[in-house]
Amino acid sequence: MDFQEIIYEKKDGVAKVTINRPEKYNACTSLTLMELHKALTDAWVDNSVGVVVFTGAGEKAFCTGGDQSIRDKGGYAGTMAALPVEVGWQSVSALIRNLPKPVIARVNGYAIGGGHVFQVVCDLSIAAESAKLGQAGPKVGSFDPGYGTGDLARCVGLKKAKEIWFFCRLYKAQEALEMGLVNAVVPFDQLDEEVDKWCGELLDKSPTALKMLKYAFHAETDGVAGITNLGVGGLSMYYGTDESLEGKNAFMEKRKPEFSKYRK
Repeated sequence: MDFQEIIYEKKDGVAKVTINRPEKYNACTSLTLMELHKALTDAWVDNSVGVVVFTGAGEKAFCTGGDQSIRDKGGYAGTMAALPVEVGWQSVSALIRNLPKPVIARVNGYAIGGGHVFQVVCDLSIAAESAKLGQAGPKVGSFDPGYGTGDLARCVGLKKAKEIWFFCRLYKAQEALEMGLVNAVVPFDQLDEEVDKWCGELLDKSPTALKMLKYAFHAETDGVAGITNLGVGGLSMYYGTDESLEGKNAFMEKRKPEFSKYRK
């Protein structure tokens, strides 16, 4: 795959998705979001991938949200396939949440605004000691009415989530750890080693169990969509059984299926 604004790598069961706009503190354009969508979709369907790492290029920023230099009245310029950046942002966030594999945020620097939303919706977050996290919406005339508020409240509690959004303060990585916003904090020079360690531990676990657990965590809060993901996850396992194949085979052979032997 050819990308202009991200780097996408796959090795030893790990897919790594890197926003590659360090000169812009990894702020996203509509093209960035389209490319993120493509890479995450590939990581979803590639059965050789067991874990996804999401990060930003360089040492300064994980992601600082939408590129404000291309924002104008009505949205952001340079949309791809008539897709506004807001819709693209929610689409990428939804992919991270619904992708049936653990997604680790490698928070290498500033995680601000929409970039902070990305790290919130990742399943796990490992931050460098130098990282700073926070929201910016009310400062720049924007807000996130969905995952960036709901998931944040479930991470840190409602009062703290409101503080984060209303005041747009920046929090040091250690503060983020103490409030439950990230899972671990390490020196920057140990960040890759720690991420690799977590990836290795996850790859040792049952992929089906991890998938169903991920869906279960969202099932209650995501309404019908959450129940659908949990149910379809179970359906995919059912399709691998002899009982399911009996129904298909009977249909193709124009006979009555014999399900009685599966009543155990």
